[in-house]
Amino acid sequence: MTSFVHVDQPTVHPGVRRAEVLFGQIQAARAGANGARPLIALLIIAIAAAVLVVTESLVSNWNDGGLLAVWTVFCVAAIGLFALFAGSISQGAIGTAWRAAAQRRAAARADARFLETAKNDPRVMQDLQAAMWRQQSEGTVPAVEAAKIDALARMSARSQEVRMPTLYEAMRRMNSSRYY
Repeated sequence: MTSFVHVDQPTVHPGVRRAEVLFGQIQAARAGANGARPLIALLIIAIAAAVLVVTESLVSNWNDGGLLAVWTVFCVAAIGLFALFAGSISQGAIGTAWRAAAQRRAAARADARFLETAKNDPRVMQDLQAAMWRQQSEGTVPAVEAAKIDALARMSARSQEVRMPTLYEAMRRMNSSRYY
């Protein structure tokens, strides 16, 4: 007589399950880190440690270290206060101004790359000119800005007008230069 044995086997390996739990915990820890705050805290701790090392070496070499000890306590207190308020400083006016300046620098770099592309590609330059003319007709862009783009287009058109030699002419020039 035939009998069947049914053994319940897990469909997922236990090691895979443990790894998934570990990866989930790591992602949760990274999400809770709030960006660069741990790095700022580490930098502040490193600066405080450097100040303490320098202070200790100076105090150990001097006989009268009272003034230096007071100075050290002052520096440690200042660094501690900075560490305490580092989060609020980065979220305050200084942090907002820094982020706005970084965004302006990034926009300027992107504009410079776009204009460099427009200088080398006549299709992009034509699209840029069309957009500037459209905005100028709407009155959203001053005429000075449109004139700058037109001058840039004329300058790039002149560089595009240089005639490219044919393959025959280029080979003839190259071969004739070998014998002289």
